[in-house]
Amino acid sequence: MTTLSRKLVQQAETRGSKVAVVFDEMELTWAELCDLSLRTSSLLQAQGIGKGDNVALLCGNRPAFLVAWFGLANLGAVTVSLNTGLVGEGLRYSVTQCSAKAVIVERALLEAKRADLEPVLEGRTVIVFEDEADLFARATAFAPAAPYEGQGSNPLSIIYTSGTTGLPKGVLNCHEAFIASGLWMSRFLNIVESDRIMVFLPLFHTNPQMYAVMSALEVGCTLVIRPKFSVSTFFEDARRFECTMFTYVGTVLAMLTSRLREGDSDHSITRCVGGGCPPDVWRAMQERFGITPHELYGMTEVGGWVTGNSSENYRFGSCGTIRPDMDVQVFDQEDKPVAAGTPGEIVVRPKAPFTLLLGYWDNPKANWEASRNFWFHTGDAGQLDDDGYLYFLGRLKEIIRRGGENISPFELETALLDHPDIEDAAVVAVPDPIFGEEIKAVVVAKRAFPPDSIRSFLKGRIADFMLPRYVQFVASIPRTETQKIQRRQLQENNDGMVDLERTRENA
Repeated sequence: MTTLSRKLVQQAETRGSKVAVVFDEMELTWAELCDLSLRTSSLLQAQGIGKGDNVALLCGNRPAFLVAWFGLANLGAVTVSLNTGLVGEGLRYSVTQCSAKAVIVERALLEAKRADLEPVLEGRTVIVFEDEADLFARATAFAPAAPYEGQGSNPLSIIYTSGTTGLPKGVLNCHEAFIASGLWMSRFLNIVESDRIMVFLPLFHTNPQMYAVMSALEVGCTLVIRPKFSVSTFFEDARRFECTMFTYVGTVLAMLTSRLREGDSDHSITRCVGGGCPPDVWRAMQERFGITPHELYGMTEVGGWVTGNSSENYRFGSCGTIRPDMDVQVFDQEDKPVAAGTPGEIVVRPKAPFTLLLGYWDNPKANWEASRNFWFHTGDAGQLDDDGYLYFLGRLKEIIRRGGENISPFELETALLDHPDIEDAAVVAVPDPIFGEEIKAVVVAKRAFPPDSIRSFLKGRIADFMLPRYVQFVASIPRTETQKIQRRQLQENNDGMVDLERTRENA
């Protein structure tokens, strides 16, 4: 096993002059990234930060995030990647629940969130930097620290899951889990030194950290950091920086395909990787832009991802095949494996050590509940086909149980997004005295259309028992910073909800 520091030093020694990071006009070679990170270790060590300390990092998408992250890793400290979109109690909870010894914060974010942060900063070391020029100048005043001599099993990261209900849980992962993710990602997608990976998803999230940054650390390719995702500048950036791939969440791809109808193939992007790509969006990405989506299945707890569509084993509509270092099964409610093609809960266990989470930080109850019978229980519904390809069906807690039938919101949402007048959609349960639960389709319309036309559109596309009884038009679907639908908000808001059964009776 190895550590991030050893991998970083290895890239600096073998590809020192190769560009590692691009950010607007700034470029850092692997040698420069390594040197700055080791000097930042010394800077942080002078502030009393050392092995085993939890340190909250509040920083936008910029090279400073990576330098601070690698710098902390080299001390054996644990980076707590704070969601930059959090405010109020949600932000304070992340700082306090992880028992952060220190907070490293970009000044612009500190000023924007000062009132929210100040109540939890007392007694903690606070390190504020203006920008790269400021942080790098302060770091270069120190000699580089020695590369970390710890083990790959040592803790590296706490990332809080963006739960749609209840308080988030801090997922503790080690160096080896991150490195294994990059190793297998680079092999599944044939990522090589000449690739340039565009990163616009927030760096505080598992997706860019494990899929993009770790792949680059594995093969020595280039990371192109963008501050945020923008449909209007996406292909302009792709051409400007000669990007060859990017990581995604499904919402990003849906935005591209819905707003760029004319298509664009004048770029060097060949593939993208992530989760949540509906079939119609999948087809459009390939046909309109010449980009191949590599859908995978993963979560922070399972080392980022456990199945994926590789260059060699690729199946449209699936989440791909299982990583060689993982074991993935689908269980029934009694924790027994189900036959191929039968839905159940996706469960995971590692074949190699330290590739899954070390645990939920300071949450033994969650650890116990998730690790029943020596398998990590994801809480997700899915099924495997005869060839070992996994299909994601949605969160188990989000499954709608209508009159004895189990209905996946994800499947129904995918069908709704095929509607030419629907921009976005979500499906949630509504309590019902007869069926137990009924189905509500919440829709963002591109243009006005009759609510009852939704049923006629869906007829023949889905089973009759899945047809929604209620339709509600909204301006936008509420989502977390990581694009998960906030279903509880949709269940609590029934403003303007139309009962299609009653509409039909009155017709």
